[in-house]
Amino acid sequence: MSELFKVSSNPHIRSKAATNSLMFAVIIALMPATGFGIYNFGPRALAVIAVTVGSTILTEYLFGLYKKKLSVTDLSAVVTGLLLALNLPVTIPLWMAALGGVFAILVVKMLFGGLGQNFMNPALAARCFLLISFPTAMTSFDCDAYTGATPLAMLKNGEPVNLLNMVTGHTAGTIGETSVIAIAAGACLLLVLGVIDLRISGSYIVTFVIFAGLFGGHGFNPSYLAAQLSGGGLMLGAFFMATDYVTRPITIKGQYVFGIVLGLLTGIFRIFGPGAEGVSYAIILGNLLVPLIEKYTMPTAFGYRKGGVRHEK
Repeated sequence: MSELFKVSSNPHIRSKAATNSLMFAVIIALMPATGFGIYNFGPRALAVIAVTVGSTILTEYLFGLYKKKLSVTDLSAVVTGLLLALNLPVTIPLWMAALGGVFAILVVKMLFGGLGQNFMNPALAARCFLLISFPTAMTSFDCDAYTGATPLAMLKNGEPVNLLNMVTGHTAGTIGETSVIAIAAGACLLLVLGVIDLRISGSYIVTFVIFAGLFGGHGFNPSYLAAQLSGGGLMLGAFFMATDYVTRPITIKGQYVFGIVLGLLTGIFRIFGPGAEGVSYAIILGNLLVPLIEKYTMPTAFGYRKGGVRHEK
């Protein structure tokens, strides 16, 4: 980690949790979605996962050799590579998957100072980079297991969708986003371990549901709202990427505001935008707004009034 530390004023709370133990917990929590993705899409999914994780680890290792300070043992590169793979279609060329891994670590993470200094989620930044650079490959979900449009695309076109298949994961999509059950299992583990809480994820999901109910054209129809929540990367993003310690607000109020912003942006992109998805761009834009959110939600330091006037004793 970079030796540049940014801390708030005291008092501080010391935690015994180490970075690698937190990252290991996230890796374990991602195993249900990862395992189901491999089961759902076959060995090609395993190849994509291996390439992205390998490229992120190798890039961080080589950069560490150049800087003469290795950080690959903190397992953050593994988490980045795994999250990137779960956000990719199984048919993506392997060299593109490797390029995404290099971009995530080299450009988004290491060039900004390493873990703790990146201003946006590296995995999602890499996904957006690949979406802009190779839109056809990134939006092609036809494979041996599934053909045709994704459920979200069908929903946007007014076509009926199979909600049960969306919940269980037997549908087209990226490798790790299809099974709500698998994602929820991993999220529950993180909640039980105290790695994440529901401030961001809960406010994100609730805000999106309200927005979709008001502007989605179906009212608060339970089937429609459940399909919106089950389709695409909303659940994966809400629990595993929006909650990233580095790119989320540090203030409690700010975390609620952050979740609300993500819900609004996702709703705007999905319902009013040309595409059916929008989670990646919503979280990336939300990351950029974090400094502003923290500025207006930072609690007043003890012994000071708002405006910086000190209390007289």
